Amino acid sequence: MASKEKPRDRAQVIEELTFAARESSLVSVMFHTAVSAQRGLSATESKTLDRLEREGPHTAKELAERSGLAPASVTGLVDRLVRKGYVRRVPHPTDKRRVTIESVPEKQDELARLFRSFADDMVAMYESYTVEELDTVRRFLLEAADVQRRAATRLSEPGAAD
Repeated sequence: MASKEKPRDRAQVIEELTFAARESSLVSVMFHTAVSAQRGLSATESKTLDRLEREGPHTAKELAERSGLAPASVTGLVDRLVRKGYVRRVPHPTDKRRVTIESVPEKQDELARLFRSFADDMVAMYESYTVEELDTVRRFLLEAADVQRRAATRLSEPGAAD
């Protein structure tokens, strides 16, 4: 029997999508906080390590640009990660006046083990979607991340709180 569900208008769907995005953001922060706490890291430190693992070494300036964090915040973040043994500063491969920040592989492996069952569960969930649906979700997530990155950058600018 066909569903008798009432059609929803665009405003209602956008409201529901906004709620779902906020819920996703909330549980994402909580999950990453729990994972980070297992290794004595903040969620920001953990996500910075994730970026380095996915994208390779960065300069501090690149980390600031990619994260939207203020340069001074990135300096403190990198200092903490060096002290905890998760990253190291190495000479830049082409400009010896600069340094890059790279992750320590053994420490990355420790973190990866904490994500393994979650990643397996996500892959299993993907099976219920078509390739086209997955591509739409991927596009949405990347565009939403870009919007949020720009918002973080604006908030890191001097006078943003005024």
